[in-house]
Amino acid sequence: MWRITLLAAFLCAWTLFLDVGHSEVSPKPGKAIVPPSEEWIAKVRELAPAAPTVAPKRKREVLLFYLFTGFDHKVIPHANEAVKAIAAKSGAFGVTASTDIEVFQPENIRRFDAVILNNCCSVGPGRNIFLDVLSGNIKDPTNAHLGDRYKGLGDDERKARAAALERGLIDHIEGGAGLVAVHGGIVMQNNSARFGDMLGGSFDYHPKAQEFTLYPVDPGHPLLKAFAGDTFTHTDEPYMFNNAYAKKDFRPLLMIKSADVQGKREGKPVDDLLYVSWIKKFGKGRVFFVSPGHFPESYQSKAMLRFYLDGIQYALGDLECDDAPPTRARP
Repeated sequence: MWRITLLAAFLCAWTLFLDVGHSEVSPKPGKAIVPPSEEWIAKVRELAPAAPTVAPKRKREVLLFYLFTGFDHKVIPHANEAVKAIAAKSGAFGVTASTDIEVFQPENIRRFDAVILNNCCSVGPGRNIFLDVLSGNIKDPTNAHLGDRYKGLGDDERKARAAALERGLIDHIEGGAGLVAVHGGIVMQNNSARFGDMLGGSFDYHPKAQEFTLYPVDPGHPLLKAFAGDTFTHTDEPYMFNNAYAKKDFRPLLMIKSADVQGKREGKPVDDLLYVSWIKKFGKGRVFFVSPGHFPESYQSKAMLRFYLDGIQYALGDLECDDAPPTRARP
């Protein structure tokens, strides 16, 4: 009966997928991403939700981690401001921002109810942000000094410490905290099988940024209320995933039609439907991945800001909803 109900729901979603109106179109990105101005910040604050979707069960504190050692997403400051605006205006949670990897030590991370990874891209091909810092392999000149304190460590010590910091993050989420990965946040520990299992996938590549339509997978799902059952026209980098993604061990939220994506690599098979946002359980914890967010214009949308708030509240454990993969029967 459960599978029949799910099938009916997804047939309904497929009908909407084929023929549905557009509720909103995000603004066209500018030619260059410039730092957020006071005017831009004020606009996002105006658009941010005025109240939480559900009342927090208790006072919440979120770690906003925004260190990058590899590719510099110029949108990082904008995403930071958007998260802070959502938190301040809704009152759903507090925010502590940091680029210090020591925050993932068990004695430090335990005070946070959830962790947001804001475009934490690591250096390829190693793709290990902890080892990057411990080795002084940091392309961001603003944070290049972060590796100075580890100069006396040997290679084995660096590897052991990097593994411990990654374990500190994973154990915290598995133990009951929440994780939110924004866009390039999925790349942070991209070669770690355990990190990929936690997130539900790993980054493979992306074609050039382009306009495409985001479709709600299940328009009736509580985390998709922001879009009112309609599609959303958006410009972004369409991420392609590998590894754990193949298992689809998550509850998909937003998808795009891969046939509409230009620039896919030849010889790389892609599913007809490409999921770009999902939620999943990880042990006792909850994970929310949201790929849309490469441009500042992503946050100049009431619907997208509400979607972010709802996803964060899910990760915090306040917004309860069905997070089981569609093909998995309930016990």
